Amino acid sequence: MNFEYFLAKRLIKGEAHKISISAPIIKIAIAAIALGVVMMLITISTGIGLKYKIREKVAAFNGHIQISSYDNNASDVSVMPVSLNQDFYPEFKDVDGIDHVQAVASKAGIIRTETTFEGVIAKGVGSDYNWSVFEEYLVDGKLPNYSGDLNEEVLMSELMANRLDLKTGDTFYSFFLKDGDVSKLPNQRKFKITGLYDSGFEEFDGLYLFTDIRHIQHMNKWGDDQVGNFEVFLNNFDDIDEKSKEIYGKTLSTLDTQTIVNKYYKIFEWISLFDFNIILIIGIVIIVSGFNMITALLVLILERTQMIGILKALGSANWSIRKVFLYNASYLIGVGLLWGNIIGLGAIYLQDKFQILKFPNPKEYYIDYVPVHIDFITVLILNIGVLVLCIVMLLVPSYIITKITPVKAIKFE
Repeated sequence: MNFEYFLAKRLIKGEAHKISISAPIIKIAIAAIALGVVMMLITISTGIGLKYKIREKVAAFNGHIQISSYDNNASDVSVMPVSLNQDFYPEFKDVDGIDHVQAVASKAGIIRTETTFEGVIAKGVGSDYNWSVFEEYLVDGKLPNYSGDLNEEVLMSELMANRLDLKTGDTFYSFFLKDGDVSKLPNQRKFKITGLYDSGFEEFDGLYLFTDIRHIQHMNKWGDDQVGNFEVFLNNFDDIDEKSKEIYGKTLSTLDTQTIVNKYYKIFEWISLFDFNIILIIGIVIIVSGFNMITALLVLILERTQMIGILKALGSANWSIRKVFLYNASYLIGVGLLWGNIIGLGAIYLQDKFQILKFPNPKEYYIDYVPVHIDFITVLILNIGVLVLCIVMLLVPSYIITKITPVKAIKFE
């Protein structure tokens, strides 16, 4: 029999424990642990959720890695064509972890209506384009279909449509320069809006218009086997740097690779700060929770001073008595963790399901609601970490037991 565990269990379950002076302090300590766990779970889930959501949106417009000619690297517009006949297209078999490869081409232009005009980048896509990433952003109409003959269908952002006073089903004219030469009459194209999207990313929504890639090829006088660049989607975003190097080594020397992390480094520098904020908040909460448990443990020791004296008089070692109170404190921490997980995970589930919390200014976060993301491993590590750190913090105050003498302790009132 584990004597220390047995004694700690009797202390916890005893009626005297429930009506003792320390009972309110213990409840406060448990509530502090539970509240701390709730705060940590929400901090982690919202921080990671926001980071994942933002990088998903950036990837939806650009892919994770872009393969292009060196001349196209610093521009959103396709300058030099790349042959469609590549070993890595349509499937990149030489590198593991690649989900999809698609060919695109972009061209700058102007949309002109009777009342206003708007500068755009027409992004030409083909039948290989992965529209699934845009399904959740579609707010009206349908996604265009470019698998058949060349057509006038385009996907426009709701933001751009509002600026131009257009809606789904409307037609409009757009103008594109010929080879960048302003002295020549521009190419004119008539398009029809088949659907409107809203990603919440104003930097992209106010710029990109999705059209058939064959329009771009014809205006640029490219062949059917020539495109602007390739967009590569990965199975795991965390492998982006490693896969970028692998892809670069497997492509022709005339082609370059660029990750969205490098292309939009300001955005990714910003979201990298989320990790620091999460660690800072978790550290503060653990320290506060630990000090609450230290207070509760000291009260428990003070309340059980006579019991400590009797145990010492009967020959119990200091470490044995300290273990009794550490077992007791571990139980209280465990209760706090249990309630914290129930409340915290419940709140995360409700937010994920019903999107209750909204951002007051969605433009600053590129999304109108607070996204959440949590996984079992993260929850497990968090709980084990809180339990271990709190117990370690309790080792120091439990040392006071060694200073208690049996004679004085038995007389203590």
